[in-house]
Amino acid sequence: IPLALQFEIEEPAPHFSYTGRRDPLRSVRQLKARPVIMGAKGKWIRGDVSWNTLSYLSYRRECNEAHVEWMQEFLASHTAQANRQHAGTGLWLGMNTYAGKNLWSLLAQARKIGVALVHSRGSEPVRLVEQPAAVGLNLARFGAAPGPAGGNDAGGGDTGGLSLAPVITVEGEVVDPASVGTIGRPAHGIFLTSGPDALPGVAPADSVITLAPLEGGLSEELLTFVTAGTTLHIPARDESRFLTGFYPKLKQSARVTASDESVELPQLAVPTLSLLANYGADHRVRLHWEWHYKSGTLVTSQPLWRHPGDHGYRDDPAEARILEAVGQPWDVVPALGESATGGWGTPRLAASVELSGLDTLAFTEELLPALREVPGVSVDTAGEIADYREAEEAPVVSISTKATEQRDWFDLGIQISLEGQPVSFAAVFSALAAGQTKMLLPSGAYFSLDLPELHQLRALIEEARELQDNKDAPLQISRFQAGLWDELAQLGIVDEQAAAWREAVGGLLEGGVKGLPLPATLNAELRPYQLEGFNWLSFLYRHGLGGVLADDMGLGKTVQALALICAAKIAAGDVPGDAGVAPGDVPGAAPFLVVAPTSVVGNWEAETARFAPGLTVRAIGETFAKSGSSPAEAMAGADIVITSYALFRIDYEAYASKEWAGLVLDEAQFVKNHQSKAYQCARKLPAVFKLAITGTPLENNLMEFWALTSIVAPGLFSSPKRFAEYYQKPVEKNGDKAQLDKLRRRVRPLMMRRTKEQVIHDLPPKQEQILEVVLNPRHQKVYQTHLQRERQKILGLIDDVNKNRFTIFQSLTLLRQLSLDPSLIDPALSGVRSSKLDVLFEQLEDLVAEGHRALIFSQFTGFLGKVRERLVAENIEFCYLDGSTRNRTDVVNEFKNGAAPVFLISLKAGGFGLNLTEADYVFLLDPWWNPASEAQAVDRTHRIGQARNVMVYRLVAKDTIEEKVMALKARKSQLFADVMEGDALSGGALTAEDLAGLFTD
Repeated sequence: IPLALQFEIEEPAPHFSYTGRRDPLRSVRQLKARPVIMGAKGKWIRGDVSWNTLSYLSYRRECNEAHVEWMQEFLASHTAQANRQHAGTGLWLGMNTYAGKNLWSLLAQARKIGVALVHSRGSEPVRLVEQPAAVGLNLARFGAAPGPAGGNDAGGGDTGGLSLAPVITVEGEVVDPASVGTIGRPAHGIFLTSGPDALPGVAPADSVITLAPLEGGLSEELLTFVTAGTTLHIPARDESRFLTGFYPKLKQSARVTASDESVELPQLAVPTLSLLANYGADHRVRLHWEWHYKSGTLVTSQPLWRHPGDHGYRDDPAEARILEAVGQPWDVVPALGESATGGWGTPRLAASVELSGLDTLAFTEELLPALREVPGVSVDTAGEIADYREAEEAPVVSISTKATEQRDWFDLGIQISLEGQPVSFAAVFSALAAGQTKMLLPSGAYFSLDLPELHQLRALIEEARELQDNKDAPLQISRFQAGLWDELAQLGIVDEQAAAWREAVGGLLEGGVKGLPLPATLNAELRPYQLEGFNWLSFLYRHGLGGVLADDMGLGKTVQALALICAAKIAAGDVPGDAGVAPGDVPGAAPFLVVAPTSVVGNWEAETARFAPGLTVRAIGETFAKSGSSPAEAMAGADIVITSYALFRIDYEAYASKEWAGLVLDEAQFVKNHQSKAYQCARKLPAVFKLAITGTPLENNLMEFWALTSIVAPGLFSSPKRFAEYYQKPVEKNGDKAQLDKLRRRVRPLMMRRTKEQVIHDLPPKQEQILEVVLNPRHQKVYQTHLQRERQKILGLIDDVNKNRFTIFQSLTLLRQLSLDPSLIDPALSGVRSSKLDVLFEQLEDLVAEGHRALIFSQFTGFLGKVRERLVAENIEFCYLDGSTRNRTDVVNEFKNGAAPVFLISLKAGGFGLNLTEADYVFLLDPWWNPASEAQAVDRTHRIGQARNVMVYRLVAKDTIEEKVMALKARKSQLFADVMEGDALSGGALTAEDLAGLFTD
């Protein structure tokens, strides 16, 4: 059985309320729809069909299933989901509020599947129009013949003027607005009644109902006005204002026509983007943008961007096209853009902005000419525009030094000029630091800052400023910063130097140092590299500059220093000799103070007697209080006073009260900690010349290197904090190669370092080998048991290394000793054989039989004692030296002059100050992460005078902490090589990650 959709129109009835307001739904014509069924007599009847029974009809399957499904979809589209449960409670559905915009596709589908659209009052079907109905407005002269719309006058009793009437067109025919109602909210269609007797407000039984969709883009206000059927009267006195002020806005939202030829509709005004550029002093310009709309002679200004609540006429598409043609000027001058939302949104043109400096230049030179060529843009300028031009000459930079009251410091004067006019260096420096590419002068001339020498100048000045403690003080440079000055000079912009500066560092910069003549009183023939070192040292001495002699161990640093002292004494007139130097060119006749480790004091005394027998030496072996002698008596007539670091620290006041020709710090790594008392004494001691002698100026981190340079060259780097920020952290933490290269350049003039491979080609080769020691099962079991216990304890402490440093290193020491011999930590484990001792004695058996001699080093005197016990048990002769040995020199001479094949030495006591070329084998029993101490030990025998190949064996216990230490040591040794001569990068002191790696698998 077919179904149909029946429509009915309900005319509005008078409705009153106590509030005086009319119900909007009851005050307009209502279109209603309901399902009907074909009756037995061939007529459409309601029957038992309703919106509530559609599901029942579907279940009963007596009606056309496609029709039922269509009705269900029609009902579902009528009402929003939230109100769908109440949609079918009545017989009729109101079409005025039909929600679904798919209504028109549903009605078209109904035609295809045979669902009839019928009228409730007659046999005429409901007419469905596919073409959207057009809605517009018509202007006519008031009082003329009524237009097709007809309607009532809403303008009052005034005569003349214009009338604005609604116009609705369906299939090309104008229809009466009074017969029209709207479908949907918001409206997307209309319905109307038409017929031979159709009157406004009355729908006769034989009138036809027409349904038509609406064209898109119509406002609710327009539809309300049109369907109300009223005509708006514009009085004659307001006609001009309406046409110029309201008609353009109305035209944007509605189709407006003029059926009356006497009504001339104005052309809509085209927008022009107006820019006013108001130039002021100091390269400032104020920019203001706005829109100009011209209609006849009337020009209306509108803001660049529409404000909230602004409903005035704007031709948005035309404005958008002009703005698109303007482009994105903020790409050239960022200040020209602003965020559209006040946040981080897409930029848009700023309505008003003030530019200055380079922004004004860029706007005037690049943007202003281009804006004048953009269609739809009007540009006006006010004020005087500077004569912007690129300077024909490059800027001239000159740098000079001016001596200050402080002996080691000079004020650094920097001047820049362009075309003979001075340029503010501070402004140039700020511009360079900000990354600007141009510099603008008050005259309008500008020049490029993208010059290599200017960028390099900025980097050098920044470096000098960064290393200065007081950054607000005048920029200064120290005599010790020869490397920095060298780079400034290489820029070719240095035009004046203080005489003291030129004299002090000229030789260092030019690479041709001229020192003191080689003294005839020196009882040694210097090798070429040693002669070069002497010339460098004596140059520093003549000019009151300090330095670091960092030659590789075994290259004769002591004899080079003694040559300097001999030459200085001759030049001062204290010792006869042909100095060739006028008196007064060098410091006076005061003695030199040599500070060395206790174990090396005797070696200095012996070396001086050997190489400089004409010098008077006073070796201080105990405190003045203990010896009972006064400092003056103990040091009377001395050319050289030799003392230990400990005695120097204890009796500092006595040494500080005496005049010194120079301070020599041997094995200067003893003052590498800038917070130690020994360092502070060396730093404070009043001596014009200070020399640090060390083969390892850097062992753990760069701050040790700072400590040495701060003693011998106090102006080279400023405070430790500045040095850490500028060099240490970038190099050690971030692997900054540029800063590392810069550091090497800065220290090169004041530090001399030569390796054995560079200068001694006849030194026999040194072969290094790792002997892997596999722990026997019992030894391995003991080690693993303790390892698990220490790992659990330590991994929880590593987050705060400084706080738990003692506990962590206590565990490290325990595991290292376990790798050597379990009985070192527990005598009860003496029954467990030491795997490392077994491997060592396997090696000793062969080399002793072949007539070789060996040095055996360990950091643990307890383990050296175990080795000594085995040597005694196997009848192998040996000598022994550790920190407690009192007759150190005798023991050394015993080995040098005797036949004992083995010399047991603790690493701390024998790592320096020994010359033991009689041995050609070295055994390092317990590797540690600091490579410098091991290198020192090896170089006791691999040095000048060695004629045989040197074999170096490191005994490393497999699967123990020693293997991890070897990997860590490789990284630490790289840091020394990086700063001295290498290119790779690495870290410095032990970190939490380093320590964690030692305890984990």
